[in-house]
Amino acid sequence: MVEDRPSFERILLASEGRPIPDAAIERVIELASGRGASVRVLSIARVHGVAFGLQTPGLLPTKAEWDEQRASVRRAIKRLKRKGIDADGHVIGTRKATKRICEEAYLQECEAIVMAADEDRNRLVADAMWSQEPQRVRRKARVPVFLVVDGD
Repeated sequence: MVEDRPSFERILLASEGRPIPDAAIERVIELASGRGASVRVLSIARVHGVAFGLQTPGLLPTKAEWDEQRASVRRAIKRLKRKGIDADGHVIGTRKATKRICEEAYLQECEAIVMAADEDRNRLVADAMWSQEPQRVRRKARVPVFLVVDGD
């Protein structure tokens, strides 16, 4: 019996700032279509806001936050490469994670997005929560979005 599961040649593994869990990496491995599949790993270093329309140093990611995000991206790339999947990635600093993740998927011609996520919340409350960013990506993306719920 042939299993009918989707497979993609170009996948975006994205994070809005949380560490990329093994479950999300495993989901990418499942979705990669074997030969020739490639993955772009993207993590967001959160910019907390601006003051008077200008970026304020106290609201930008710290060096430690940048380093933490880079380490998460490197770890994911290393794991994917061990499985024979071509992978690269980077970290972006932004206040608008949903927009940048969707933009990255479009620019990199990705066919799917995989993200770790918390359980869905009430939409009224969720719109104000950074942890619900994956759900916003799912609503706005033009490609399939696979959310891997954290199993804390």
